[in-house]
Amino acid sequence: MTQSAVLPRPGTAAGELPRTSHILRAVALTSAGLLAFALSIGVAATLGPADVSLVNVRDILLNHAGLADIPVRVVEDAIVWEERLPRAVVAGACGAGLALCGVVLQSLLRNQLADPFVLGVSSGASTGAVLIGVLGLGGGALGLSGGAFVGALVAFGSVLLLARVAGRGTSGIILAGIAGTQLFSAVTSLVVFAFADSDETRGVMFWLLGSLEGMRWNDVGLSVVVVLFGGAVCALSTRTLDAFAFGEDVAASLGVHVARTRIVLLVATALLTATLVSIAGAIGFVGLVLPHAARLVVGHRHAKVIPAAAILGAIFMVWVDAGSRTVFAPTPLPVGVGTALIGVPVFVMLLARKWRAG
Repeated sequence: MTQSAVLPRPGTAAGELPRTSHILRAVALTSAGLLAFALSIGVAATLGPADVSLVNVRDILLNHAGLADIPVRVVEDAIVWEERLPRAVVAGACGAGLALCGVVLQSLLRNQLADPFVLGVSSGASTGAVLIGVLGLGGGALGLSGGAFVGALVAFGSVLLLARVAGRGTSGIILAGIAGTQLFSAVTSLVVFAFADSDETRGVMFWLLGSLEGMRWNDVGLSVVVVLFGGAVCALSTRTLDAFAFGEDVAASLGVHVARTRIVLLVATALLTATLVSIAGAIGFVGLVLPHAARLVVGHRHAKVIPAAAILGAIFMVWVDAGSRTVFAPTPLPVGVGTALIGVPVFVMLLARKWRAG
């Protein structure tokens, strides 16, 4: 018997089994993650001062989807559909979007401590919100969220300009981001200290720490759309991000237009972060911690890391928000404080695990 009769040739069914098994495993993991996310939203909608069962949440969803006409108490319907579900979905969208931004920045800048706020976007959004809320700039044309969005874009543009003047590639962007963060944080503190009264200060600071209070379905629509856009950009850039992980020279040798690709991905990341910050305020540690958690689960290839990070970030944020508004009831804890309280110990454990692994 010849060797070709014993060993499968590349391209045969037997030779494709490993590839098929990897695809099936990826599909199974993604499906399990999406199911866990859906269950997390359902359970989060049951939590709160008013007791609502998971069955009632299901019935309310079916009713509003037009798939059933099940009798449900009007109060429960209003609580779940108008308050808890929009809040949970926005939390999931923010978690997914910030985690995606963290994946892109950590690969693009080759810095494992990079997160969505390294570009100064968060501090710029804070300044924009404060200028609108405290000084009333814009004549009422911009709300708090609108001011935050404009401030985030101004901060990002300033950081890019400063980085271009300073040069030094990705390290220049990181240094410019740090400088921009400090500058806009100082401006925010100055405005609050000099012009805000106690009530304005409390409201603005609560928002700056991250708040999902009062989320509605229009917020859901905006957050989901921008996250889907960001996810599509990331999905189309998986091979490019893999190349950047080995350095700009390697990426250029593989045919990547380094400067143009970096600008496109940075702009997409800034727009996504600015939109989410304008909706929910400054939420830290999600973009820093969740990409590392995703890599521990699925490895380092971005085709796997990107969906894993998005799903883990969404689940993480849903539960952090649920805990923040129930454990500390009747006064909810700012969700940014919750992510920090959980994110810091988790990040320390991830670092310890990495050190033990060598």
